[in-house]
This record gives sequence, structure tokens and C-alpha cells, in this order.
Amino acid sequence: MSALNNKIDFAVILSVTNANPNGDPLNGNRPRINYDGHGEISDVCIKRKIRNRLMDMGEPVFVQSDDRRNDGYKSLQDRAKGCEAVQKAAKDKDAYAKAACEAWTDVRSFGQVFAFKGEDVSVGVRGPVSVHPAISIDPVDLVSIQITKSVNSVTESKKSSDTMGMKHRVPFGLYVFYGSINCQLAEKTGFSREDADKIKEALRTLFENDASSARPDGSMEVCKLYWWEHGCKCGQHSSAKVHHSLHVQKKEGVDIPHSFADYVVTLDPLADLEPEICDGI
Repeated sequence: MSALNNKIDFAVILSVTNANPNGDPLNGNRPRINYDGHGEISDVCIKRKIRNRLMDMGEPVFVQSDDRRNDGYKSLQDRAKGCEAVQKAAKDKDAYAKAACEAWTDVRSFGQVFAFKGEDVSVGVRGPVSVHPAISIDPVDLVSIQITKSVNSVTESKKSSDTMGMKHRVPFGLYVFYGSINCQLAEKTGFSREDADKIKEALRTLFENDASSARPDGSMEVCKLYWWEHGCKCGQHSSAKVHHSLHVQKKEGVDIPHSFADYVVTLDPLADLEPEICDGI
């Protein structure tokens, strides 16, 4: 695999239509919003989706969710113990980190802390790929509906009473999140140019194979992916300047937006740096 010698910044514009993009367990699983009323999708949620897409591509992933587990291991500790190369390096922290990075794509991408109960091993890996939370351009509305379950969960002599519940959704919201890939950290974890291409494809297809009751197929869509590849390891511009060069605003005369078409996207010119712009699938 070839070394990554160019800093990368990226931005993703995504739309949410009648879906719950990221429920807040501390707020009855309602879609996350900040104090200004803008919708929010946590960076942890976004990384989970990237990991799922990497797994769909056949990549080895360390942090697997229970519903997507593909190797039979029931915990991170079991998965680490099941990797022979990692266990051979258990007494050397640098060797342990190197073996873990070689074994799992998400470890060399996002980093990982290896610290398990009952073991002396405590190893931290700092990954080159950083992802911001996604924030909606405008405040979002939250719609809640009452639902009922009218079927017995277990066999009973008589029909059980209906069980009441709630479902929550965002009618429409346009969200943006940013991220970067650091070359210096990529050198330490062995993150390659090929790995960067896989992250790029995962971002472009972020919601493929991600449907659920809260997020029906088609309700979550990547509208645009902006991919800035700098000409050197440190980059011609800071990540903050690159991210701030992207502007997303409602079109003039639009009061309540209902689609990506109700927004206009502009880019400030940056010296010697042009993004590759990709449509989602």
C-alpha cells in the first residue's frame, strides 16, 4: 500500500426527510438538537456508519455493533484475544499498537483504546481520521406520533391490552459535517492512500444498507461530498479555513425548505486548492 503524503479535508452535505437521524437516549430517543434548535448527528454515530460501510466493502473492523457482527466474537476483548498477531505483541505497547493497526482498518483510521478488565494491557492508538458532528443548516422541527402494539408477545388466555409508545422524526433537515485526515498520524498507524479512498467511498455511500424503522430507505441521503486534497503533508491551508470556505444557505424567497434544491452552495476560492465534488448515490 502507498503512503499518504497529502493532507485531506472533507465535508458532507446530507438531507433527512421524515426520519430520526440520531436519537438521544437521554431525551426519549427524540432526534438530537442543540440549544439553538439545530439538528445534530454525533460524530460517534457517523463513525458507526462509516465502519458499517467498511464492513460492507469486506474490510476488517474491530468495533462492530452486535447487529452487524460478522466474526462470532461477542466483545472487543474477545476480538482482540482472537487476533494472534496482536496477542503475540501483548507485552510491547508499540508492537501491540502496530499489530492492531495492521489487523483492523478502523483502528488505523480512527484510533482505539485497548484497555480491558482483568488484563494488564493498556494501549492507546491515535488515528488520523477525525470527524465532526453533523449540524443542520437551519433549526429543525420535531414531530412525535403515538404508536400502539396490538399483538401478544407471549401466549396468554386472553388478548393483552395495547402497549403504547412514541416515534419521533424530523420532517426535513439539511445537515453538514466536516472531517480531516492527518498525514503525520497516518504514518504512525500505517493508514495508506488506499485507506483514504475507502473512507471517501464510505462517506459517499454513507446510508447504503443503513435502513431501519427510524430511517426508512431513501429518508437519509448524501447530497454532496467535498474532498480537498492538499499538495503537501501539512496542507496549504488550515482545516478551519478549508471548512469555512463552504457556505450553505437557503435560496432567496424560501421560507420553509423541503429539499436540497431549496439551498444554494458556494465555495470561497482557496489558493492552489480545489475540491473534488462528488454526488451521493
